[in-house]
Amino acid sequence: MKDIREARRVVIKIGTSTLTHETGRINIRRFEHLCKVLCDLCNSGRELILVSSGAVGVGVAKLGLHRRPKDTPGKQAAAAVGQCELMYLYDEQFQERNHTVAQVLLTRDGFEVPQRRQNMKNTFNRLLELGAVPIVNENDTVATEELEFGDNDNLSAQVAVLTEADLLVILSDIDGLFDSDPRKNPEARLIPVVEVIDDRIEALAGGSASDLGTGGMTTKIQAARTATGHGIAMAILNGAEPELLYDLLEGKGPGTLFLPAQKNC
Repeated sequence: MKDIREARRVVIKIGTSTLTHETGRINIRRFEHLCKVLCDLCNSGRELILVSSGAVGVGVAKLGLHRRPKDTPGKQAAAAVGQCELMYLYDEQFQERNHTVAQVLLTRDGFEVPQRRQNMKNTFNRLLELGAVPIVNENDTVATEELEFGDNDNLSAQVAVLTEADLLVILSDIDGLFDSDPRKNPEARLIPVVEVIDDRIEALAGGSASDLGTGGMTTKIQAARTATGHGIAMAILNGAEPELLYDLLEGKGPGTLFLPAQKNC
């Protein structure tokens, strides 16, 4: 686990279910605890990049809607309202602990056009040099295709590759990857380490359990394949316990760790 303990640049993806109650409103206690841990990790000298979901879910609650809109304009409106609220909350929490955040909204084509990709990489590097914490989300308000088909699990993997991160961590509403669905099988066992993502591992993935989120274990396995294929380790942790980040970075191995290709942790 030496490489994990020495990880300096870490991309952390935070899911909607980690940030909010089932109502869609922010889980204030968990949000404050999470931000406190993240700021402490910054204080230790690590460079953090957050890929944060939650804009649509928060927007749904703030607009007083009873459920997540199914039409694209409705989703985009909720995202526009929710993203503003989400960044205000992050800024408030990080500023209180003497850290600066920066909003970075991305679209898929930015990764596909070489010049735009390099510009994004340059921006991330400069923000980190300046001591800021980039907070990333898809630009859901204008990016129709990303809103309908995208997810932040795969976005976080792309950001990890782009920024040449040492580690990708996905905070979810589950402890990690299990050998069967723990919501249906109380005897399901956690898989602590995945050395190779093969057909058996992919078969264990399921859909999203949250009405407010878009990802599920399938997208997390896809993200793991992308990250590990570029030599980046990835871990899935339960976002309800932010202090697990300390254990992971101390090499204690909570959750599920996906080992990078041609590299041993």
